[in-house]
Amino acid sequence: MAGSPPVTTDQIRSLVAEGDLRIMLMCLVHLTGDHKWLEPPFTPRRDVRLVADPGAGLPPEVAAEIRSAVAELLIAGLTDPAVTTPVITCPEPDLMQEMMNVCLGEVVPPEYVGMMREDMGFISRDAGLEPPAGAAAPKMTVAIIGAGVSGIALGAQLGRLGIEYRIYEKNPEVGGTWWDNRYPGCGVDTPNHAYSFSFGPRHQWSRYFSLRDEIQNYLTDSADTFGVRPHVQFETEVVAAHWQADTQDWLLTLRDTAGRTHHTSAPVVVSALGILNVPRWPDIPGLGDFEGTLFHSARWPDGVDLTGQDVAVIGTGATSMQLVPAIAPEANSVTIYQRSPQWARPIEGYRDQIPEGSQWLLTHLPFYVEWFRFTMLWRYGDGLLPFLRRDPEWPHPERAMNRINDRHRQEMADYIVDQLGDRPDLLEVCIPDYPPYGKRILLDNGWFATLRRDNVHLVTDPVRTVDATGVVTSDGRSRAADVIIIATGFETTQLTARLDVRGRDGAVLAEAWAEDNPTAHLGITVPGFPNLFVMAGPNTGLGHGGSAMFQAECQARYITAMLIEMSARDLGSVEVRTEVHDQFVAEVDAEHAELIWTHPGMTNWYRNRHGRITALMPFRLVDYWQMTHDPDLREYITEPRYTEATTTPKR
Repeated sequence: MAGSPPVTTDQIRSLVAEGDLRIMLMCLVHLTGDHKWLEPPFTPRRDVRLVADPGAGLPPEVAAEIRSAVAELLIAGLTDPAVTTPVITCPEPDLMQEMMNVCLGEVVPPEYVGMMREDMGFISRDAGLEPPAGAAAPKMTVAIIGAGVSGIALGAQLGRLGIEYRIYEKNPEVGGTWWDNRYPGCGVDTPNHAYSFSFGPRHQWSRYFSLRDEIQNYLTDSADTFGVRPHVQFETEVVAAHWQADTQDWLLTLRDTAGRTHHTSAPVVVSALGILNVPRWPDIPGLGDFEGTLFHSARWPDGVDLTGQDVAVIGTGATSMQLVPAIAPEANSVTIYQRSPQWARPIEGYRDQIPEGSQWLLTHLPFYVEWFRFTMLWRYGDGLLPFLRRDPEWPHPERAMNRINDRHRQEMADYIVDQLGDRPDLLEVCIPDYPPYGKRILLDNGWFATLRRDNVHLVTDPVRTVDATGVVTSDGRSRAADVIIIATGFETTQLTARLDVRGRDGAVLAEAWAEDNPTAHLGITVPGFPNLFVMAGPNTGLGHGGSAMFQAECQARYITAMLIEMSARDLGSVEVRTEVHDQFVAEVDAEHAELIWTHPGMTNWYRNRHGRITALMPFRLVDYWQMTHDPDLREYITEPRYTEATTTPKR
């Protein structure tokens, strides 16, 4: 019945009974304009669990009154649609904050009001960017490298504002990371209703946490829905970008699948290459000697069949936690080579389908999906960050950052004991000795249950070499394998510098970012590289929660606003000032010095070989939203657009 109107009043009441009361209260405020739904006895109890109790801690008689009010409105709307026409479509700031406070059962700081009004679609992400009436859209063509999440987000926004753009994508389809990664079990670990674009029609997800194919289909549909696809030149790789000072544009070298190269130019280049798409291979001698099947998880071969095979998996990070439970039932054996254990927490309903009632409410009850998105983004957003900060008075810094972090550690340790308590051999090697959340936050997808299987073996001796038949560990033992899967993550420090990018006066980006140390103002702009913008750049990843989609939209707005400013002021180039860039990097480093990811008791892909955090953002989502909402041209060196009379001869 999901996706179509119910035909009876009893069905409506039954479907409403499955809804989340805290969200339905917000819907009642929208539909009726009555603020009584924000007052006792209707105020939900605070619930900090990642998936909160839909009963909201309310007494049965209060819950029944809320559900009845929603059901009666929907039933009346079957014959009189005006009944379900909202009285309030865009809550004013004070009301918005009150609604957020009541919905969550806690005080939401006022700085989140503007961010959430945009993210929930009450105010357009484009607000303030539209050209004045009668003014033409900026006359420039933007070259975007990559058609993943970031490229689609930027392309959609540029298209809405009438700015010309061209996307160069090396793959035959959009999707980026989600196109490249297709291993069994691959999926999102952020709820889909937060891991999706804030603009456009709301997607009807089949699950709360979807697998790879559904996410890829969503991105494919988004490219069509938002008119991005006609702007994409597929199977075209950008291999070089050189700044031409005399013409104020970038000369791009493109390569097709046949290896042929040609050139084009664009005044503005945006790198939307992403971070999780270049496989990182471990430095293990003998990989080339293996006579069986060997591949990286990010390059999963079409048609590979693991049925009855002896499989070796090297790595125990996020990929393995999704991959191993998916392949263990079909393989003859799975041997996992672990360098260090991972903290993981259970999520009830992690792989469940969205129930019929919830699905119907998400589709048919006005504002239900918007407020559901809000609760998901909040629970998976900034709430954790304060508990990842070092408490100088905490007496046990070796195991946790502070008292709350230590409590989380105990909760997850207790969970692991509950899962593996009768297997002391596993328990001994599966509880990490570093603070929780120091590495990527992982959700248990049946990992611990899979380790208990008779055909699954966890090896903690370091891998010494690979030979023709399998894997040899440091104790000299050789374990045969038919298939070796490398699940050791991605190259995360080169980013845009893996291209041949040369800026003003021949500055080379790979040299500016040498020693695995990429830096950028706001993660977006780099001194010496005019009119070059980076999405998913240095120090913009999320280690405390949140959504990469949210980050992409923040960066897309910043870049778009900059283009509009350039056009309005007739600027030919903008280049961030070195002192502005350096100050931002210093702020990033100072914040990270107090946060968990610099803890000395572990390694992670967030930091480079010198210990500096290069991947993650140390700020709250709302801080980054504010930082990137409206560019400040005072932070940039600007040049007027050259005219035919002012253009210097080409060198």
